[in-house]
Amino acid sequence: MRIVETNEALAAFLDELSSAPYLALDTEFLRDQTYYPKLCLIQVAAPGGENREGIIDPLAPGLDLAPFYDLLKRPDIIKVLHAARQDIEIFFLQGGVLPDPLFDTQVAAMVCGFGDAASYETLARKLAHVEIDKSARFTDWSHRPLSKRQLEYALADVTHLRVIYEKLSAQLTRTGRSAWVEEEIAALKDPKLYRLDPELAWKRLKPRTSNKRFLAMLAALAAWREREAQVRDVPRGRVLKDEALTEIAAHPPESDEALERIRAVPKGFANSRLGKGLMEAVAAGREAAPPEGVVHAPQRRKREPSPATIDLLKTLLRLRAEAANVAPRLIANAEDIEKLAAHEDEDVAALHGWRAEVFGNDARALRKGDLAIALENGEAVVVELEEEA
Repeated sequence: MRIVETNEALAAFLDELSSAPYLALDTEFLRDQTYYPKLCLIQVAAPGGENREGIIDPLAPGLDLAPFYDLLKRPDIIKVLHAARQDIEIFFLQGGVLPDPLFDTQVAAMVCGFGDAASYETLARKLAHVEIDKSARFTDWSHRPLSKRQLEYALADVTHLRVIYEKLSAQLTRTGRSAWVEEEIAALKDPKLYRLDPELAWKRLKPRTSNKRFLAMLAALAAWREREAQVRDVPRGRVLKDEALTEIAAHPPESDEALERIRAVPKGFANSRLGKGLMEAVAAGREAAPPEGVVHAPQRRKREPSPATIDLLKTLLRLRAEAANVAPRLIANAEDIEKLAAHEDEDVAALHGWRAEVFGNDARALRKGDLAIALENGEAVVVELEEEA
């Protein structure tokens, strides 16, 4: 097994990979005790045998990962990952790179009929015909030395990924659905997903109100907490819990004593350095304007859909998804269905592109009465209604 721990070994490994058509990638990291993910391992495998598979140890003293990140920028090499978002975040935060071109096998599996959010283990079993030993999954990847069992588990996350990628890619080519996957993956390449801007931290709390004073206060508090977490490199909740921020934003304290009386604030917090910083954030929030990009509270719909209408659209979605062998969640979510039932078509992705061909056009037809759902031999079927003469 190839373990890369020196710059010389890394250069040799990357030279082996430089002519590969694609790279299967995975990472092992820890985040439960830190704000930033602590990258512990990078697993890489390319087609061509054991000389093109190995584990890079980012914790090895003096190891410079810049050449590896340069390889991820190569436009002629496809970067293959499974459930890629967290891995991409690490590459973006630590290497300043968004892997491109990108192929996410979990997204591809949804298009290829493997259901919602198929796991790597499921795809390995069904496509590579191997069973993954999951006993080393919950381990301390920062501990050195790692055992042979741990390293074998880590490397298996990419060696079988080669087979999974090749089979999914071939199926997408046969069915003409490669563009469907590319459309989904494009969203993963947006840098906004991975930027940790304190001024935008309030959005993570998903406030369900448009009250300007509350939102201005919440934005100031969330920005303060985000900066503290970044500087101290600790999880946000270690600074202050979400419920404390929302309670303080709703009832801003006028004094340290009032802060101490807030139920969600830990005892003694008001008299600490963090307490002082929080009260400064409260003062700033009183003078601040509401943040841009406010998510307004849902307004009462002009037309409240009946539960029966929603159920019919859900049934249509399930039938059309089964016929197309695509995961229903990839086509439309519960909010999309409710909007369709209420004739609120704006911003419903299911009414555009390939989704419209599979489901959206039929959803509109069902609403108009041009389609019906009936039982045939005990099975639900979609029936196209003929126009009256």
